Amino acid sequence: MMLSSIQIEKSPAGQSHIHESARAQVAGQAVYIDDIAEIQGTLYAAPIMSKVAHGNIVAIHTNKAYALEGVCEVVLANDIPGDAIFAAFAHDEAIFAKTKVEYIGQVIGLVVAKSVSIARRAAQLVELEIEELPAVLEVKQALAQQNFVLPPVNVKRGNPELGFEQSAHILHGELEVGGQEHFYLEGQIAYALPQEQNTWLVYSSTQHPGEVQHWVAHALGIHNNQVTIECRRLGGGFGGKETQAGHMAVWASLAALKTKAPVKLRLDRDEDFMITGKRHPFSYEWKVGFDTNGKINALQLMMAAHCGFSADLSGPVADRAVFHADNAYFLENVEINSYRLKLNTQSHTAFRGFGGPQGVIVIETIMGDIARHLQLDPLAVRKLNYYGTTERNTTHYQMEIEDNILLPLTLQLEQSSQYQERRLAIQQFNDHSPIIKKGLAITPVKFGISFTATLFNQAGATVHVYTDGTVQVNHGGVEMGQGLHTKVCQIAADTLGLSLDQIRITPTNTGKIPNASATAASAGTDLNGRAVQFAARNIRDNLAAFVAGLDGCGAGAIQFSNNQIHSPSKSRNFAEVVGMAYANRIQLWSDGFYRTPKIHYDKTTLSGRPFYYFAYGVACSEVAIDTLTGENKVVKVDILYDAGNSINPAIDYGQVAGGFVQGMGWLTTEELVWNHKGSLSTHAPSTYKIPTLGDIPTDFKINFWHEANPEDNVFGSKAVGEPPFMLAISIYEALRDAIANAKRSTLSSNSPPTKRHVQNQMNTKSLIQLRTPATPENILKSLGQLK
Repeated sequence: MMLSSIQIEKSPAGQSHIHESARAQVAGQAVYIDDIAEIQGTLYAAPIMSKVAHGNIVAIHTNKAYALEGVCEVVLANDIPGDAIFAAFAHDEAIFAKTKVEYIGQVIGLVVAKSVSIARRAAQLVELEIEELPAVLEVKQALAQQNFVLPPVNVKRGNPELGFEQSAHILHGELEVGGQEHFYLEGQIAYALPQEQNTWLVYSSTQHPGEVQHWVAHALGIHNNQVTIECRRLGGGFGGKETQAGHMAVWASLAALKTKAPVKLRLDRDEDFMITGKRHPFSYEWKVGFDTNGKINALQLMMAAHCGFSADLSGPVADRAVFHADNAYFLENVEINSYRLKLNTQSHTAFRGFGGPQGVIVIETIMGDIARHLQLDPLAVRKLNYYGTTERNTTHYQMEIEDNILLPLTLQLEQSSQYQERRLAIQQFNDHSPIIKKGLAITPVKFGISFTATLFNQAGATVHVYTDGTVQVNHGGVEMGQGLHTKVCQIAADTLGLSLDQIRITPTNTGKIPNASATAASAGTDLNGRAVQFAARNIRDNLAAFVAGLDGCGAGAIQFSNNQIHSPSKSRNFAEVVGMAYANRIQLWSDGFYRTPKIHYDKTTLSGRPFYYFAYGVACSEVAIDTLTGENKVVKVDILYDAGNSINPAIDYGQVAGGFVQGMGWLTTEELVWNHKGSLSTHAPSTYKIPTLGDIPTDFKINFWHEANPEDNVFGSKAVGEPPFMLAISIYEALRDAIANAKRSTLSSNSPPTKRHVQNQMNTKSLIQLRTPATPENILKSLGQLK
């Protein structure tokens, strides 16, 4: 049989396949941790939380809690046999507050009872005597007192002072950007089961099982090999379960240790809001110098990350904000000062983009203000400042950009979205609409892909082929709805020439793949997919050598496709060959390991090549605002995204759409409000508003840029989890454009202009102060109608 005559079906990789759990999820059969059948004798824990933002603990009275029928134990700091501090890198957060509390919601202990309702009721009966201390809640106060969770960071390139001297124009500005609640559908949960010989099995809703394993062992005072963490899937994570899921697992395990029984801890939505960290709010001050065309000569930028009471992941989050403060733009003379502020609030943590959005939004704000100051098209100013391809192509952290497609990507979207024609149409609309004003903006994203901590850029996997020809895959990544497991199965199927229904994924388990990195940084498929590919290749090579021996040909002549293995002389069913190979004692399983090449990074200087490659995208958004009420609506969105050779276009489409809408929520509706005592007032769906179906524009187009990743990434694909989030900044810039149009109309409708009037009009066009999220109240403030 000639190989040229074989009809090879389309590869499983590169095609749209439904999510591997989709049918089970629709049927209600997909098992999450709260669905796992409970072992007889399981108890339930509820947190005892501080109601004071800062204070010394004088006494904890538990008598009333113990008196409630069904209460088994109260677990406090004295019950911790291991280290009483979480095993985080900064080692600065108590497992249970013992001598002092540092935010409202901090966990002081647990009540363990025979039902969830009893545990929660009893937790409210614990009486806390706390000597209240002054709380630091304001950014200016924290800066003045140098109240930091980590030391400040300074990055400088070129000579900003000289750049300012040579600038025709200089602008100063400030910006306040709010945080964001993760609002995963499945809340934080852990189920701890003591096993024989002081070993432990913990089901944890976590993005980082390996870290949870370490944390639990650290708290229990045992070795890592005595703890197994398992997770089949998350009901959403978005970064909120990268470190902070570890808290639940540690707390549940300590409760199980004291009661000698399995313990489940599941936070309700209010508790989750009050206890866990959010996306970091940021405060900025900036000064920019530029020429008459809008090209930036110099930039000084102060970024203050509101970190909360402990470091958590604030260091790398704030670092990535520094890395992405350039976004798409070459900054020849720049100085960035990054402060990591300690405030008496929840300890903020990872969130989709991991500091990237907080870096991108400030430079996009500056671009918009430069354009308005010069009365130029903001898109023209952006394109003028883009990185080049052979020059002006080195970042402020000394990484050369080798794959820059920013300009062709932008030009294609500018044409396909009819940007220029719509700008004219919007101007005409605004001229005849006294109340409703429209705005339009195109903004790009250039997002670095890799963990900035180089050691995390590694992954392992195992692939097992059974004697019936079916395949089981396991890797260290976590499925949280993003389609990681689906893509990994496609990669395994493609490598072995099998149909997708022959591949089965198994739960992520620290007993199978040790020391796995978090599923984060948009690198889940890049790392774990490649590890699975390597493992599957090893098995394929074993089978190819076996078949080559049977048919007297070279192993390189063997092909795998259509559930068959083909030699130049014969085609055999895959399962048939596997059975024969097993009988001949050929290894039918393998492990795979992958480490990202090329990357290096000096944390002390924030320089090097922290990213393997960049993912690019560009979005055009049109909005309308009501100048009387501040209400706003996203009218139309066009997105062009660089996914490389997509492994699963349908899943990638969903990630782009979902990321964009989540970004839209961050910038428009999702407002976190702490009162003057430090209590989070927006701690439930009644007061915290994520986008709904009605907020999504009916005209919403997503297209992909079809070009393979120039780096040797799995199947030539690119990451798609985080970069689309930042494309929603186009909405923020479109809102500022609409506000500028409204102010321009107001000024032009007044009496004939004087010289002072013209100067005021130019200043009004320049700096549009709009705090995020752009709620109706904040839009009215920006319009000058509220103080």
